[in-house]
Amino acid sequence: MDVSTQGAGARDDYPGFRVAGWLDRFGSFVSRWPGLWIRLGNLETRLLSDEIAGIAIEAPIYVGGLARSGSTILLECLARHPDTATHRYRDYPALPTPWFWNRFLDRMPAPSATATERAHADGLMVTPDSPEALEEMLWMAFFPESHEPGRSNVIGPDGSRAEFEAFYRDHIRKLLLIRGGRRYLAKGNYNILRFDYLLNLFPDARFVIPVREPVWHIASLMKQHALFCAGERRHPRALRYMQRVGHFEFGLDRRPLDFGDPDATAEILDCWQRGAEVEGWARYWAQVHRFLAGRLADSAPLRAASLVVRFEDLCRDPKGWLEKMFAHCRLPAEADLRDSLAATIRFPGYYRPAFDDRDLRTIERETAEAARLFGYG
Repeated sequence: MDVSTQGAGARDDYPGFRVAGWLDRFGSFVSRWPGLWIRLGNLETRLLSDEIAGIAIEAPIYVGGLARSGSTILLECLARHPDTATHRYRDYPALPTPWFWNRFLDRMPAPSATATERAHADGLMVTPDSPEALEEMLWMAFFPESHEPGRSNVIGPDGSRAEFEAFYRDHIRKLLLIRGGRRYLAKGNYNILRFDYLLNLFPDARFVIPVREPVWHIASLMKQHALFCAGERRHPRALRYMQRVGHFEFGLDRRPLDFGDPDATAEILDCWQRGAEVEGWARYWAQVHRFLAGRLADSAPLRAASLVVRFEDLCRDPKGWLEKMFAHCRLPAEADLRDSLAATIRFPGYYRPAFDDRDLRTIERETAEAARLFGYG
């Protein structure tokens, strides 16, 4: 989200949710005309055909899990490696034409590079050049049904769409060209529904899957949902921004993913609609993690390509787990890099779960079975 003067003169408790007017209007233009932007992206590809022809897509790296599990921390650590190339905040909203847009930005006066805390109010500081999860915009352009509750959002290995796959491969090559990287890196929490499909596209892909103990995880999700609802009410442009970039994890347009069980999804939505927030989140946590555990158990290739990172283990032994992660992703990392990254990783100190005994019993009842699949309990 970009800082603007929206609301000047009045108290604003949610400055991280401000979105500049020009960015809102341009984002609307991109969102409303996906077909046009796909054509522009293909034109860009043709113009760059000689430059990207020799760029290989080698072992792309995907970070994905349920939101608030540590995926942003892992993305930022991997993005610090000199071989990786990922999307940045600056790439919004013209994501389908990354080369055109970045050339334009490079010729404009440079915005302030002062780091500010992101809207999540979780202590993570960002600039326009910070890595960000924007890839979902491409998926929504080609799979507009991706976030419709009540129908399966899973894209399996047989869900091929040739037009998307050609566009996606070219987009990755262009991003590698722009960023001067060798390995594509993407954070996309919704990609947990597409790991099999992505592995079919890129058999050498590497997946990093963060998970988190359910009590603290649900507390964080609820905190963020309340924050984003308040921030989006104060700044309606922020809601539109979240919808356009494909972040429906929390806020006024919160949508659970459907893992092929519409009845379970309907029950989660019913919990939320009647104010049973803890039960709804606990059911959703269990659904997400049962699905992940099932896919890892059923697919030996996916299991070999994946590294599950428990948030608590990462915080207790950041050096050890960063070493495991870089090795799994086939990224040789110097000890100095690992040490500097490890120094930034710690347990959150800005909130604590405020559940009563009834809430804790609800979480235990709904999540215990799924939690044991990842070594909790």
